Amino acid sequence: MGSDDMMCVSMPAIIAGVIGLFLLWLPMSLQAQLVLSLTILALMLLFMTRPDSKTLRQLSFVFAGIIALRYAYWRTTETLPDFAEPINFIPGLILYVAEMYCLIMLAVNFFIVADPLKRERPDMPAEADLPTVDVFVPSYNEAPDLLALTLAAAKALDYPKDKLAIYLLDDGGTDAKCGHSDPRVAHAARRRRLELQSLCQALGVRYHARAKNDHAKAGNLNAGLKVSSGELVVVFDADHAPVREFLRETVGFFAKDQRLFLVQTPHFFLNPDPLEKNLNTFGSMPSENEMFYSIVQRGLDKWNASFFCGSAAVLRRKALEETDGFSGQSITEDCESALALHCRGWHSVYVDKPLIAGLQPETLVSFIGQRVRWAQGMLQILTLNRPFLQRGLTMAQRVCYAGTNLFWLFPMTRLTFMFAPLLYIFFSLQIFQANIVEFVCYTLTYLVSSFAMQSYLFGRVRWPWISELYEYVQSVMLFGAIISVVRNPRKPTFNVTAKGQTLETSKLSPLAGAYFAIFLLLLGATGYAVWRYLTEPMPSELLLIVIGWNLINTGLAGAALGVVSERRERRRNQRLSVQRHALVHIDQKPHAVIVRDVSSGGVGIEFFEGVPQGIRPDDTATLELRRQGKAMKTKIVCRVIRDGDAHPIFGFAFSERTPETFVMIAEMMYAEQARLQERITRRQKPIGFFVGTIQFAFWTLRQTVRAFGYALGAIRETSAPSRPDAELDLRAFGPTGPGHTGDEPPPAAVKEVSYA
Repeated sequence: MGSDDMMCVSMPAIIAGVIGLFLLWLPMSLQAQLVLSLTILALMLLFMTRPDSKTLRQLSFVFAGIIALRYAYWRTTETLPDFAEPINFIPGLILYVAEMYCLIMLAVNFFIVADPLKRERPDMPAEADLPTVDVFVPSYNEAPDLLALTLAAAKALDYPKDKLAIYLLDDGGTDAKCGHSDPRVAHAARRRRLELQSLCQALGVRYHARAKNDHAKAGNLNAGLKVSSGELVVVFDADHAPVREFLRETVGFFAKDQRLFLVQTPHFFLNPDPLEKNLNTFGSMPSENEMFYSIVQRGLDKWNASFFCGSAAVLRRKALEETDGFSGQSITEDCESALALHCRGWHSVYVDKPLIAGLQPETLVSFIGQRVRWAQGMLQILTLNRPFLQRGLTMAQRVCYAGTNLFWLFPMTRLTFMFAPLLYIFFSLQIFQANIVEFVCYTLTYLVSSFAMQSYLFGRVRWPWISELYEYVQSVMLFGAIISVVRNPRKPTFNVTAKGQTLETSKLSPLAGAYFAIFLLLLGATGYAVWRYLTEPMPSELLLIVIGWNLINTGLAGAALGVVSERRERRRNQRLSVQRHALVHIDQKPHAVIVRDVSSGGVGIEFFEGVPQGIRPDDTATLELRRQGKAMKTKIVCRVIRDGDAHPIFGFAFSERTPETFVMIAEMMYAEQARLQERITRRQKPIGFFVGTIQFAFWTLRQTVRAFGYALGAIRETSAPSRPDAELDLRAFGPTGPGHTGDEPPPAAVKEVSYA
């Protein structure tokens, strides 16, 4: 920490910290401890009403730290089981270690987000001084339509065309695949290569396929470095389409700092993840990634520790040349590459503004597969690169990198907290020695303080209990993957993530069995614990504490059942609300319209000067869009008509899928960054801990009932006689709901695989 950073700490916070260190070791009665804790909590809640005051923010951190450290001291000195009783001591020690891990991560988290930066857009250099830019779109097996939209959006970037080159780096059409011994694999690779070469030629971008797929995405990017020469390198995943001003928002930073190697921007998603989709919260609740991108990355930026996230970033070629390109030792090449360059004294910047729109996994299987790779890759960096011991890093950077990597051990602690109460309920093991008064004075006040700080720091981007739910859902499946990488850090290999999947029917995930088993176990434990409390002559106070703890776990497990009960999702093409003037030609007559929403499959159109007479589904038309005096046209066909606020909204599907069509789609969807920002701002609304808890309890009840309904349906379907002649009539489903833009339901589930 430099002298400038030390000056950021106010004198009141320093004095409070010194007093806190004194209070940590001061022996107190339970009454005094309760008074101290309640006083500190009251002051914290008072200070939190003034979020703009940096001094009060720092005091809130200090007071939360005092309560946490008092709890840690009491937990260490008075609650551990007797060492002479290993049957109690060993599980008790495991629980204690899990709690201390959480306290360490809490301290690291406080350090990271103590003073998040908010960057202002820098002035751009004169056009003659702008650096040359190469845009890399690495691809594996994504569909051409998906690539076409990203490439078209990249081609439309607001930047001098003589200084901008777009590269499609195709790892699905490598020489090795085209010459594969299996003729079917070879034929598919050759066909893909020809198709993508034609697409690139039509869009005016460059196609490159390397000899073979060495080192996965990192190897593909390094191959791109060898065939390009731009001073800056931009990386977009295959499904990450940029807005037009992406380079205008990022390139200027490189002129201000010649040691800058990275400008990272957030990943914004058009579609829900499995939790958002299956709990039906997408659009109304902040997405999972918003806490990381809106708060944590800004906090890391304060300490020059924001890191490369694999896409939506600009990097300096000169810096990459120092490390021979992108690092490929771990399967999270993005974070590892950033670590290597930070160690060499290069700087990074984070811009908290959504400048790309992408897709995230929609099924639980693909979602878990992505998180397995992230967890294993981060732990590989922790064990192989040892960021806390790396030379060249500041102490703040060491803490930030080590904390980021250590976070991925959360499945160990989450499952420990989930199953620890069962040891007392079923076996009466004394792994936590405390009475109810001590629990209130120390544990309860610590938990209240933690939840208050979580709401204070992240309430805008993360609702109560959502972090715990995400962690539990992942923990059940990540536990084995973490054990694997701890045993052999070099074993994990890069697995691509499935994107753009669709589900024709609502059904249980193939992974659902483990979650149902855990829920039934916890529910049975709750019933047995209540029976024990009612029937035992002198039930212990600890049993009451354990019952409450297990009830919370049961609630989490019940909500998770809703996550593994997957709702039908047939729309492949995700919409984005826009407001764009255009013309629709019907029978060669132009009509002025407003494009209200758009996807890669179609548009929602409002005829604001009067609806043409006789227009109905299946009628064809031509959509015309103008930009800078240039007209773009494509054929559309009417699919659905629905009520709008003032006029009917007509859903048109694109009836042709030419490169020109995707240029038009990119122009409509990604011309303005404000459309992405509006979508984020609309759902970032804090709801408070008590309201959030009540809502989460309601979710638990409703989702548990829904999940068991799915389970009963699956049992009936399994036991019913098979009907081999039955066929699925997609027409029976009709439109996909309000706001439908005319996207046709796909004939079958479609899997698109990407590096993301």
